[in-house]
Order: sequence, then structure tokens, then C-alpha cells
Amino acid sequence: MGGAAEATAERTTETGSGEAAELARAEVGEREITNMLPAGGEGPDPARPLPENPPEGIEVYPPTTNRVVEGPIDYDREPPTNGNHAPLWQNCGFYPEPIQDRHAVHSMDHGVVWITHRPDLPQRQLETLRSYGDENYVVVSPYPGQDSPVIATSWRVQLELDGADDPRLDQFVDEFRVSELAPLSGNRCGLGVGDPAG
Repeated sequence: MGGAAEATAERTTETGSGEAAELARAEVGEREITNMLPAGGEGPDPARPLPENPPEGIEVYPPTTNRVVEGPIDYDREPPTNGNHAPLWQNCGFYPEPIQDRHAVHSMDHGVVWITHRPDLPQRQLETLRSYGDENYVVVSPYPGQDSPVIATSWRVQLELDGADDPRLDQFVDEFRVSELAPLSGNRCGLGVGDPAG
């Protein structure tokens, strides 16, 4: 075994395997920008540590970059989990119509959890999701074409759910909102783009 392979094997042995171990090894990437003027000119809210026992079924994705870019952006997955993004972030709240990926990704860079759902989600479940839109650091919107009924996404972490009543949704929002894994975590999601429904 080469040196890098041995180091990886040692890390896996030390921290165990599975979702919790993968999350425990995650950290802000070398190419991710971590300093910026806070939204609204106030100091950022403190970032929260990653959970030791995350919800079952999470996927953790590798770091990329989080640069501000103009124009269209191609992401590796839908909905995206991280990457370059638009200059302005999406304001937190509940949106009855789809929002642009590039604004949502900027919000997640600030520590936001983005809850997306299929447009045909039953009304009762939509009302459950609407309540999340009242919480700090949460954006909720439909996402045409996604396979799962509901998907919760934070910077580099995603969880597919069978519906809005899955208890893992609450756990994900509570544990990944303002996560230390988001490079600009705590930088709020107001004064950006979008007019969420009240």
C-alpha cells in the first residue's frame, strides 16, 4: 500500500465506517473561501459543530470551490450541494415556485438548509414544509425533476426523504443549519434575492 492509501486506511479504522465516520472526516476544503463581509454588515452567527450521530442516509460530497461567478453555472447534481454561485444569495423562507440553483447554493454557503420537494407533493405535506420556511437559515422550494419527494441539503451534505413527515427532516435541519462545514456559515440569508411567501 502507498502512503496515501495507508493514511486513508488508518483514518477509516480510527473513525469507523459509514455515514457518521464520513461526516467526521469532512472539513472545509482548501479551495473554499472562508472570509467575507457578513450579510447586512453584522458579525456572523457562530458556526455549529457537525453532529456525531447524523440522520441515517446522508450523503457527504467532496469540497469544490465557492467563488462568486456571473452567469449560468453547471452543477454536478440536482439539487446541487455546493460549488460556485451567484453574487447574491436566496432570502430564507418558503417559495411556492422554483428558485435558481446558483442563488440557493450561495445561501447554503452561508449555512442554510435548502429543503426541496417535488412539485406534485400532497398539500398536507406542503403545509408541513411551509412551517420550515419560518425558521432561520432555511429555504424551502419545489424542484422539478427530483426523484425523491423531499430532499434536505446543506453545504456538501444531502438527505433524500420519502416525505415531509419523515423525522429525519427535523433532525437534519436542527443538526446541519449553520454547520461548520459551510465555508461562510452564519452569514445569514436576508438582503439577498427572492420574496418568500408568508
